[in-house]
Amino acid sequence: MSLLVFDGVTKRYADARRARTALDAISLAVEPGELVAVWGGRASGRTTLLRVGAGLEQPDAGTVRFGGVDLAAGAEAATAAGLAYAQPRLLGPQRQPLLDRLAVALVARGARKRDARDEALAALERAGVGDCAHVRVGELDATESVRVGIAQALLVQPRLIAIDEPTATVPLIERDGILALLRAIADSGVAVLMTAGEAIGLAGVDRALTISAGRLRTNVAAERATVVPLRPASSV
Repeated sequence: MSLLVFDGVTKRYADARRARTALDAISLAVEPGELVAVWGGRASGRTTLLRVGAGLEQPDAGTVRFGGVDLAAGAEAATAAGLAYAQPRLLGPQRQPLLDRLAVALVARGARKRDARDEALAALERAGVGDCAHVRVGELDATESVRVGIAQALLVQPRLIAIDEPTATVPLIERDGILALLRAIADSGVAVLMTAGEAIGLAGVDRALTISAGRLRTNVAAERATVVPLRPASSV
């Protein structure tokens, strides 16, 4: 059984000037433990697809189901079913130590304070930012912020993580590490649905789809380059 299923999903936006179809009859299935990337340009519909898939926005037509649960019930139903939306930056107080920020969310769900701190630290370490546990939230750099967002998503013991352009704000030299982390999470059995604005964000995925004008296209695969045999240099 597929974990996340879009069935004929359409989403439209309208303002005083014009109406726009962000998603046009999208059908997509994500399997457990699969890493899927949706690649598209600006205003292609990629972020809308992710938000609708996470239950943060409702489609105008069609259905989205996660683990058999209709996400028309909203983001709370999605979270309860095991779907986590990774935020690229923590909002709220910026002077609070990171470990305290993550632990508070667990305490609010009923965890004991000591257990909450242990779980939060384990999630940070899994995301490669254990050394940031006592850093203030506002002192995190771009790469650390993305990793912390992933750690926060891991706290809910998700079956799927949705993340929008995880490498967009990360320095080029750090991007492979983020993609490797997402690959490792998928390999552990947690599905990942991500978006990408450039081809570099497709490395290591199981499937790469492209979206344009709200329409989902077929799998994207890099074509093999033509190999031209080199002639040995002639001696003079």
